[in-house]
Amino acid sequence: MQSIKPGLLRQAFVIFLIILLGWLIFKEMATYLSGVLGAITLFVLMRKWQGYLVKKRKWNPGVAAGLLMTASFLVILLPIAGLVLMLTSKISKAVENSGKVIDIVKTELSSLEARFGMDLASSIDTSSITEWVSNNLQGLVGSTFNIFIAIGIMYFMLYYMLTNRRTFRESLLEYIPLSDKNLKLIGKDSVDLVKSNAIGIPLVALLQGAVALIGFLILGVEDPFFWFAIVTVGSMIPFVGTALGVIPVCIILYAAGDVWQSIVLALYGIIVVGSTDNLFRLVIQQRLADVHPLVTIIGVIVGVPLFGFIGLIFGPIVVSIFLLIVKIYKHEYGKEISNKKTEVL
Repeated sequence: MQSIKPGLLRQAFVIFLIILLGWLIFKEMATYLSGVLGAITLFVLMRKWQGYLVKKRKWNPGVAAGLLMTASFLVILLPIAGLVLMLTSKISKAVENSGKVIDIVKTELSSLEARFGMDLASSIDTSSITEWVSNNLQGLVGSTFNIFIAIGIMYFMLYYMLTNRRTFRESLLEYIPLSDKNLKLIGKDSVDLVKSNAIGIPLVALLQGAVALIGFLILGVEDPFFWFAIVTVGSMIPFVGTALGVIPVCIILYAAGDVWQSIVLALYGIIVVGSTDNLFRLVIQQRLADVHPLVTIIGVIVGVPLFGFIGLIFGPIVVSIFLLIVKIYKHEYGKEISNKKTEVL
């Protein structure tokens, strides 16, 4: 019986320890993973500004980092927090509106049943649907309050990353077991995907929400800023889009007797809000990398249960990083595997 070589055994033992300790660390840090991703995202967005302030303006690195972190808090975190708080305060309103929309649909179906002799409305359970909407909305916004510690971790990491950019880069190069060529490729791709997910998707959603808000204000829709938030969130979800906010408002207006407002809003949603999606994405994607809709939808499915509301942004980043790792593996080892197959043939 052939014995295992001591070197191979030691290597297997070290790999086992790495996997075990890595799993334990990840298990305890999973709750705060959004903080780690947030620090990486903000670092990618701010590193050039940090370099400009330190090298060109001769600022102290700590002062420059503090200014950029304060700006990120005011420009990014506060608007997100305001949006989340508004959605949280309006959960009961959203559930009530969902119930109204379903009742209106059932009423219209009942008139069709009387005309064509079909039975459709009885299969729609209003209470079950409103309960599902309530539970999912609470899961979407309620879990967000668990990220306060993650925000602290995010800014702690971000301060170190900004003030010690060279040390941070050298540490990554030291611990990542890849060739220099692939590291450069990874660096460029990772920066592009982070910018695209962290800037492109939310910016398009906000612009579409603003366009929809103009229509809501002109037509006198009740709670226009709430529906603006719903349209913005819906715009981040492929195949759902702005219809998540526009269609329920049209139905509510129609049921209230505001038929012409309902028709105008429907046309406005299809022609104006819908067309701006392609326009905004075209303009923004000229500056940022394109993100496939499947990456975004899978990211939303994965991200919301993990991170709550902020998972709409971080979910696609996680999926993009996974695909990037697969790309890394292909570049690092794909040629070796291909050569071995050629040799065998």
